[in-house]
Amino acid sequence: MTFRPGRTTLALALALPTVMAGFTHAAAPTAAPAASAPAKVEAKADTARAAERCETEVAETIRRMRGRDAQEIQFVAARRVLLPATDDETSVRGEGRYRAAAGPVSFSYSCAYNATTEATSGVLFRETGTARAEAPRAAEPELGMVSPEACESAAAASLKAKNPRVGRISFGSDSRRVQSGSDGLVQLVGQGALERAPGMNAVPFTYRCQVDPRNGRVGGVETSP
Repeated sequence: MTFRPGRTTLALALALPTVMAGFTHAAAPTAAPAASAPAKVEAKADTARAAERCETEVAETIRRMRGRDAQEIQFVAARRVLLPATDDETSVRGEGRYRAAAGPVSFSYSCAYNATTEATSGVLFRETGTARAEAPRAAEPELGMVSPEACESAAAASLKAKNPRVGRISFGSDSRRVQSGSDGLVQLVGQGALERAPGMNAVPFTYRCQVDPRNGRVGGVETSP
């Protein structure tokens, strides 16, 4: 067998570029660009601002409605929920409590915050639990599935329809009463306070709902004024 160095050297020279080309084409794919850090920071700041502005407005509403009886107003961060309502607005809902003369009072609230104007609207709070002592009541119909929250939501919608520029609405849980109605229905009545437009003095209102105690359905609502 005859050794031919010239041909072997040529074969190696021709094979080397092919091997190198294989390594070149096996390069790892480029990673997708990460989300912009400034955008994340800005979104987080808007969320914090929405919660801060709405809870400030809710606290002011409680002080205006309850006066000196509302002390040490606190909000439960773990119960706070923020949802985008429109391109510029954020809906804020949550829970809190304040100290009254008779003990702690729990409440829920909702509010809308506009990031463009930095204004709040539709501030609404409901007292969900109160330590206020109440006088014994006369016999009332069985509550069944009657939901005060469903009635008050319907009353709030009615008030907003009558007052398109409504600023604040509050409901007092200590004013709720259940009365007998007709056709097997019951009436849930109560009182609250309404700010017809931002900056206006709050005025009292009453509401009345027709409720089916078997399924909790609100059949009709009346508000005055």
